[in-house]
Amino acid sequence: MNTTIEIGDVPVGPEHQPFVIAEMSGNHNGDLERALDIVRAVAESGAQALKLQTYTADTMTLDLDLPAFRLPAEHELWSEARLYDLYEEAHTPWAWHEPIFELAASLGLVAFSSAFDSTAIDFLEKLNVPAYKVASNEIGDLPLVRGMAETGKPIIISTGSATLTDIDAAVRAARSTGNEQIIVLSCTASYPAPPEQSNLRGIPVLRDALDVQVGLSDHTMGIGAAVAAVALGATVIEKHVTLKRTDGGVDSAFSLEPWELELLVESTRVAQLSLGKPVIGPKQAEENVLRFRRSLYVTQDVRAGDPVTPENVRSIRPAGGLAPDLFTQVNGRPFRTNTPAGTPLTWDLL
Repeated sequence: MNTTIEIGDVPVGPEHQPFVIAEMSGNHNGDLERALDIVRAVAESGAQALKLQTYTADTMTLDLDLPAFRLPAEHELWSEARLYDLYEEAHTPWAWHEPIFELAASLGLVAFSSAFDSTAIDFLEKLNVPAYKVASNEIGDLPLVRGMAETGKPIIISTGSATLTDIDAAVRAARSTGNEQIIVLSCTASYPAPPEQSNLRGIPVLRDALDVQVGLSDHTMGIGAAVAAVALGATVIEKHVTLKRTDGGVDSAFSLEPWELELLVESTRVAQLSLGKPVIGPKQAEENVLRFRRSLYVTQDVRAGDPVTPENVRSIRPAGGLAPDLFTQVNGRPFRTNTPAGTPLTWDLL
């Protein structure tokens, strides 16, 4: 596994700040100025990356009205929507990619996209994107996976409803091109996704089984699942982002607003820093605390020959004296010298 993968000029790996990808998707609502405002909001949040989706309705599906080309009536967001109409509404016009990427770069963001067919790869290569994303429903299109991997750029594979066999096949397809810059994103392809179906404990399973970095493409509401994923080893977090959920749009219902994205960046960073190392014992930050652990102290002035009693020797703070558990061994023993209150009890006093 590549423990560090460079995406643009950002190092991604377990020793680095989680790589937060803000997915614009269709939240531009068909307005380029809104799309650019989303880019600005992402940059202000502290997220490192902005991602688009590069397709047209015609590269995704057919302009037909048959049962197979409609979403089910029970779909929470897009009940009975025709696939062609949904993709027509949600797609990002290809002419917008360049101004969006240029603004993102000027604001210090890494900007890339999900390619949904070979024409999208050719188009994105002309824009010199630094990485590619395989959308969850495209994981079974192995020629498409190989096409992205053949660019030699990092490839991020979202798993969605895939089995481990499906995911392994996609990773092998990418590796067959000689590309080892592979990150797999655990993902529940439900919009929004129920937290209880996130199965985040699968993150270390994927990492160990595939020998790749693993992250989370998260469609749950809020940021709790994403923070938990970092604690389980996720190095990449992807969340959909909009300016305001009440503005509507195809993905707005499960997208973060800018203030939430900022909180996600901060919280995942804290989660990553908190992992530390698998060691038990005093931490550097606790050095001063150790001085104030309890020990046995002389609590009353005593004279030589006086016996130790519970009244003149007690367990108190700070440290410096004998361990409190030794009181039964020193109780009743005579003091060797006159000793004032506030003296840590040591063997040479008895």
